[in-house]
Amino acid sequence: YREEGLCLRAKRPRRRKMAVHRQARCQPSGLNQAWSLDFAHDQLSSGAKIRLLTVIDVYSRECLAIEVGSRLRGDDVARILNRLVYLRGAPKALFTDNGAEFTGHIVDLWAYHHKVKMDFSRPGTPTDNAHIESFNGSLRDECLNINWFASLAEAKRLIEAWRRDYNESRPHMAHNGQSPAEFARNAGLCHGGKVKIAAGF
Repeated sequence: YREEGLCLRAKRPRRRKMAVHRQARCQPSGLNQAWSLDFAHDQLSSGAKIRLLTVIDVYSRECLAIEVGSRLRGDDVARILNRLVYLRGAPKALFTDNGAEFTGHIVDLWAYHHKVKMDFSRPGTPTDNAHIESFNGSLRDECLNINWFASLAEAKRLIEAWRRDYNESRPHMAHNGQSPAEFARNAGLCHGGKVKIAAGF
């Protein structure tokens, strides 16, 4: 390259992200202290791609929301979080990966406004967010892989039905055989019933 008078192309600077790596992940000891978020992907029978934003309460393992859309961005994440805050109040922390939807300015401002700590997984370490990864695995095995969605509306309907069944009917080993919703109700009573548990929305 020197002999021919050529030079290597300078690397393009990486886009700055509003993200910091975690120091010590908080361990929730009650409801509504930490929510975990992640995205899953699927497609309709027409081949059109869809995205799913999943949100769970880390303590109860209850699925708070599965938002289905053709395109979901940071403003959609903030909108869904606002809906959950209206129903339950704001958590103390959000566990997410370093996806652009979570590290962008919109979600960063949302977290600042609600005084919520953004707790990011280390890059390439999905085990840092193991609860949501396990949940998304169940969602794929038990719902996405066995349904062939003809439309976005049908996908929303069937996925929401699966979410409700998961919360209400699925025994969980970590809760001595209680379903997530049953455990959440009992935990809410033990904590004075301050958290409003919503069966669906």
